Amino acid sequence: MKYQAPWWLPGGHTQTIWAAKLARTHTPGQAPSWRRQRWNTPDGDFIDVDWLDHTVAESAPLVIHFHGLEGGSDSHYAQALASVAQASGWAMVVVHFRGCSGEINTAPRAYHSGDHEEIDWILHRFAEQHPQRSRRAIGVSLGGNALMRWAGEHGVVAASVVDSVVSVCSPLDLTASGYAIGRGFNRWVYTPRFLKTMKPKAVQKWQQYPGLFNLEAALNANDLYGFDNVFTAPLHGFKDTDDYWSRAAAKPVLRHIGVSALVINAQNDPFVPADSLPQAHDVSADVTLWQPMQGGHVGFTRRSLGWGLPGDVWALPEAVAHWWEQVHG
Repeated sequence: MKYQAPWWLPGGHTQTIWAAKLARTHTPGQAPSWRRQRWNTPDGDFIDVDWLDHTVAESAPLVIHFHGLEGGSDSHYAQALASVAQASGWAMVVVHFRGCSGEINTAPRAYHSGDHEEIDWILHRFAEQHPQRSRRAIGVSLGGNALMRWAGEHGVVAASVVDSVVSVCSPLDLTASGYAIGRGFNRWVYTPRFLKTMKPKAVQKWQQYPGLFNLEAALNANDLYGFDNVFTAPLHGFKDTDDYWSRAAAKPVLRHIGVSALVINAQNDPFVPADSLPQAHDVSADVTLWQPMQGGHVGFTRRSLGWGLPGDVWALPEAVAHWWEQVHG
């Protein structure tokens, strides 16, 4: 698998931002249509899953998508994957982590990067409901780390639940990525974008459970380290940010993965330092590493015909689809 960014997108930041804001995600006039379904969780909460609303064969593969931090079915990468799934005749579903579907969840918790227990019951439910389908799980950024953490935790048993797993631009070394996003250009551009939606959710959670955490400290946080320290970590059983980032990272368990896996990371990803990426000695024989020089953070824009603007973001999902064809036939 090869990728070359258009000449007019010269670096990781431009590739990241252009893909998210300006590139095409679907064929004109054919935006994905979603059908929402609500699932009750084992602890009395709920999540929402969005099904790609199109006709597919009962035996068609099922693509199970886990989004990134503050993402969802409207994220550019989910829209692009949906276009490829629709063209391929596959079923597809976007799983929204708790509180990410537009409605705050009800339990005294949210979601986090290493939530492999959540991934486990979700994937088992799909396996029970769709035993006739080839089930292919894919996670982007945060969702990819959580998915790979699950795959590593369950080893060869994971292959009885899904046929393959894919992570895209995931911060598999959470500590390295956490510090990277809190420095320089990242701190001033990307961090405020995330906190803009995370802080209001924290307010809603505090209104549901007054005193659950230090709301003032959460609102005063100016980076993800500070926010995770007072909100994400304590709500999910971690001592602090350092404990959370260390224990939730998927990189230490990649060598235990026992199901076909593809791990994609661009070497110029602003969020994921190249020197933190897994190497061959970090992973099992079931894991394929694809680490192109370019691509940014989920920014694999492909040039269009003519002048090449604005480009589209189908290069990545099409590459994943090609890998699935090679692995599953």
